[in-house]
Amino acid sequence: MAHVEPAHLVELALRNAAPTDADAEALRHVELCDRCRDDLRMMTRVVTAARTAQLVDLPTAPPERVWQRITRDLSRETDHPRPPPRIPDRERRALLLALLALAAATGIAATRRLRHEHSKLAKARTSTGRRGRPPPESPANANHP
Repeated sequence: MAHVEPAHLVELALRNAAPTDADAEALRHVELCDRCRDDLRMMTRVVTAARTAQLVDLPTAPPERVWQRITRDLSRETDHPRPPPRIPDRERRALLLALLALAAATGIAATRRLRHEHSKLAKARTSTGRRGRPPPESPANANHP
């Protein structure tokens, strides 16, 4: 089985939905795969930290202009701009924390996967020489058959 997609790992870490057959299959893979197990463990830690964060953990709520800018930018993409629903500050902060946790988890997972791919590429290069070519001959050996 291929590695579990980062978005699926995030869903598993969030545990918001009832488990599906795909979740069971993904968890079987996670049991056998160190990389996916580490990714899920890290995402679960981020989700737990976000869910247990208190209002005092945030320095301040984002200013109203941030939400206005987001709304303005999103309304450009739709035909019928709608004003944002009024969300109480407490819920807004919790939503922001959840979004930040999701962004952080996704970013960390992507970074880990890039590092993994980079290390695989580096190992392949060292085993075959630079960029898949044999190492250059030294000038002393170039004239001798």
